[in-house]
Amino acid sequence: MIDDTTTVIRLILSVLLGGVIGFERQHRKKTAGLKTHVLVCLGSCLVTVLSINLYANVQGLTNADPARLAAQVVSGIGFLGAGAIIKEGPTIRGLTTAASLWVVASVGLAVGAGAIVGAVATTILVVLSLELLPKIDKLYRRGPAVSNLVVRSVERPGQIGRLGACLGAMGVTITQINIEDAESSTITIFLTVKLPEGLAIERVITEMTAVEGILSIEKEATE
Repeated sequence: MIDDTTTVIRLILSVLLGGVIGFERQHRKKTAGLKTHVLVCLGSCLVTVLSINLYANVQGLTNADPARLAAQVVSGIGFLGAGAIIKEGPTIRGLTTAASLWVVASVGLAVGAGAIVGAVATTILVVLSLELLPKIDKLYRRGPAVSNLVVRSVERPGQIGRLGACLGAMGVTITQINIEDAESSTITIFLTVKLPEGLAIERVITEMTAVEGILSIEKEATE
């Protein structure tokens, strides 16, 4: 049996560890942030403690499996993770956040089971991975830089052509384009573009903004 004091300590620790990962996601303005990660980690921790205590109460009296409740957390978290994945035009976002939710549920399970060292080590490794891997990938990425842009524009004949001419003059290649009607007089254009070496995306956005009828341009954050 896990006594009440140990239970409360583990629940508090799960809030802290889940909050560390959640803060990183919220700082990057992802779909699931601090509160979501804290609740997932806390809930999975409680389920694990409950599983262990229930088993202790019936140990020797039945063939109950203490891992059954915890196993449902691992499978059930997939539904929450799926909700964090968003498709915007040609771009799919939220995959890393969905993965972090799955990992934070595992951290909660570990804390509930008393595997504190593993839970803390996993939390540290997750945060380091989320912070460092994108920088390493950017540093060693080969070939032209690829960026996803969300362009909001007044709807008028030839507007896509004007944007294409602007990008072509800078040597930028459009690899994907998707257009959605935002309102009766405006459109949203999702662009995936390849930049030639040495050309900064900030300059591309500045040149595109100068095109008549462009209302706003946003660069999608990478996962």
